[in-house]
This record gives sequence, structure tokens and C-alpha cells, in this order.
Amino acid sequence: MDTPPPPHAAAHARELADTRAFFAERAATWDSKYPDDSPRYAAAIADTGLAAGQFVIDAGCGTGRALPLLRAAVGPAGTVLGVDLTPEMLERAAAHRADAALLLADCTRLPLPDAVADLVFGAGLVSHLPGPAAGLRELARVTRPGGRLALFHPLGRAALAARKGRPLTPDDLRAREHLFPLLAANGWTPLSYTDEPGRYLVLADRAQPSLQR
Repeated sequence: MDTPPPPHAAAHARELADTRAFFAERAATWDSKYPDDSPRYAAAIADTGLAAGQFVIDAGCGTGRALPLLRAAVGPAGTVLGVDLTPEMLERAAAHRADAALLLADCTRLPLPDAVADLVFGAGLVSHLPGPAAGLRELARVTRPGGRLALFHPLGRAALAARKGRPLTPDDLRAREHLFPLLAANGWTPLSYTDEPGRYLVLADRAQPSLQR
């Protein structure tokens, strides 16, 4: 008789399946629904300090709207890798294959070596990580010491909640009082926090040379 997976593994698998289903049904209309965000993406990428020749991972790259902007920042000598869990999103991102390699993977279990990335860019990512602590630890693992994490959204928390017709809740993971301790406990040194109507951007530096899984 097969041994059933441990409860946490089963919960993780359910969360992944739910996330994949959520984005799969929205992939075809995603870019037309949010057509005017590129200038905000470009401004956020400029603020990360990403430089020519560096290695950047777009974690949860979706349809790939950030990939050409990341390529422009690292230039022809740099490396851009777009990672997403949802095949339908990566099918859309394939339009940007000239700018980036694409990888179908769970961002909490990346098939990458330790300490390869100079920057992990995550647009709308943290709220969709199944087990955010484990996800942030994994992103720290693949980032070099002194590398950077950028958690971005083209809308601030209040503006995004209003768009969805929901109130902000006290337990919102993206609130500074929740996110900064979570980052600090999982391999990151928080640097800055911006939550404005047209911009959510959190920057953190990789704090330790290595973390045990």
C-alpha cells in the first residue's frame, strides 16, 4: 500500500493546484485587463539597482511583461530567467523568448543552484506563494550574498483592495509589520517599503551565505 503524503505536502499540492487554476483561466486576457502598467514596472526595476551583466530571476513571471524591461537593464551580457507555475501563462510569455529563458517551476522549489541570482523580481508574487516563509527561503537560497529581492505590484495595497471590491485586512501579509519580520527570518535584510496608490515596492538584500532547506 502506498504511503500517503504528509499533511503539509498535501496542503502544498492543493495550494499549487489552486494557484495554477486561478491563473490558467485568466492567462488569455491578463495583459488586456492590465494594459498600462509597463511604466510602473520600468520605474520599479530601475529602483532595484539591477546592472548590466547581472543574472535576474522574474519569479512568477506570468505573461512576461517584465521580461523585456529586465533584459534592457542587464543588457546582452546579462541573464534573464522567467519562472512561472502556470503553463498557460508561460505560453503567453513565450512571446518574449528573445529576452529571457523560461522555466515551468514552483518558486518554492526551484531547480537551480545556490547563489546564482543577483536579483529576484517578484511582481504580485508573495501573496501567491504556498507557504510564504518557505518560498522566501528558497528565493534566498538561489540569490548570491548581497543580492537583492524586489517584491512589486503596480498598485498599492489599498488601491488593489479597492479594485477587487475588498477592504484591507489587519492580517495582510504585505503589510510592513508582517512582511519585514518574515523576510528577516528567512534570509533577507529588509531595506525599504513603499505602499502608495500607484506603487508597492519592497526591497531586501540577501542576508546570509546559505540557508538549510
